[in-house]
Amino acid sequence: MPQYEMIMPKMGESVAEATITKWLKNEGDNIAADESVLEIATDKVDSEVPAQKGGVLIKRLFNEGDVVQVGSVIAVIADSAAETVTSTVAPAAVAPQAQSQAESKTENHVTVKSPVVNSGDRFYSPLVRSIAKEENISMAELDTIQGTGKDGRVTKEDILSYIAGNKHIPTPSSAPIQPAPTTIEVSPTTVPPSATTTAKTEATPSVKPAISLNAGDEIIEMDRMRKLISEHMVRSKHTSPHVTSFVEADVTNIVMWRNKIKNSFEKRENEKITFTPIFIEAVARAIKDFPMINVSVDGSNIIKRKDINIGMATALPSGNLIVPVIKNADQRNLLGLTKSVNDLANRARIGKLNPDEISGGTFTLTNVGSFGNVMGTPIINQPQVAIMAVGTIKKKPVVIETPWGDTIGIRHMMFLSLSYDHRVVDGSLGGSFVRRVADYLENFDTNTIV
Repeated sequence: MPQYEMIMPKMGESVAEATITKWLKNEGDNIAADESVLEIATDKVDSEVPAQKGGVLIKRLFNEGDVVQVGSVIAVIADSAAETVTSTVAPAAVAPQAQSQAESKTENHVTVKSPVVNSGDRFYSPLVRSIAKEENISMAELDTIQGTGKDGRVTKEDILSYIAGNKHIPTPSSAPIQPAPTTIEVSPTTVPPSATTTAKTEATPSVKPAISLNAGDEIIEMDRMRKLISEHMVRSKHTSPHVTSFVEADVTNIVMWRNKIKNSFEKRENEKITFTPIFIEAVARAIKDFPMINVSVDGSNIIKRKDINIGMATALPSGNLIVPVIKNADQRNLLGLTKSVNDLANRARIGKLNPDEISGGTFTLTNVGSFGNVMGTPIINQPQVAIMAVGTIKKKPVVIETPWGDTIGIRHMMFLSLSYDHRVVDGSLGGSFVRRVADYLENFDTNTIV
């Protein structure tokens, strides 16, 4: 009977997997073309996966809660002529590739598209080996990581915890008990530089101190989104050597202009105008001046981005963050940016963003000033190489230079903080870029019409 396979769709440039949160169809159910079959979630967005063709769902290859790699087969659907087919179809009806994927799931639901491979007597999935390669973890070091998966297998969570500094994973009852490691401590002043690499691969990691609980302490499990954000942030710090440069900008012209037009703008457009689109406009102009800030790193290659797609970190009611992206920000005027900012922010807070609206960013802006903070040192949103934080706007006495001499006046001042990847962005480029953004803000035209 004609069949086709449903594939886990790509949900964004940096998204490699998604969690199945709910099946909307059961095996044996009829499905119309473009009808949603299941709900999935990533660290960026929740979404529904529709069927590309109508038919009957004959096999679900994963359960709710399973984490599935992008590109994996998640279900098998027979065409409309096979409506009498139900979930009693023998497993042989499932494509061999899909059946292999379903059988390769481990106890913690990490799924890969190909069979695991081994080093010596231990098995490692391609995902674990890929992460180990990215983090320069040798096979000898990988063999020292205790696994919590089936038969003591190292899972993705195990290796990420190891990378994050959680050097000791408690051995589950199903895993073989291994001898206690010996911790080697060396003095930096007595060990030559060449010995540090050897110590890294040969010395067994030290045990993480246990966390004690006191009376009245409350244990709160991270929700799904917070776990993924945590993982994303830790990997960013391990991927990019972060450097942060700061500039203080006089934004008095912007404050005075906005105060002058905000009421008429809201009356005419039925929405507010904030400072965010003005900041985004300045960032987009500065990126055109310094295009090497708009890049990504792929091994020893630098990918120079053609488009300027600026993400804006948005706080959610849950306390988590999401980063909707304004595509081709340099091609929009201030009114267009304002409309986009308001629309994306509003839909982000109610969970109505589409996957495409949180992917493809090349630079990120975060407004720590909205929380009353004067500055911050934000973490880079991989695979980007820079992120800017804008602080709260405060009135300060400032020395004002004029052709007739210096005076002291009350001005609206704001700090800009740029964190950047020092592998490809040096202090000259990073410092010049953040200074250029400040220049554009300080020279804002008060006659601007929106």
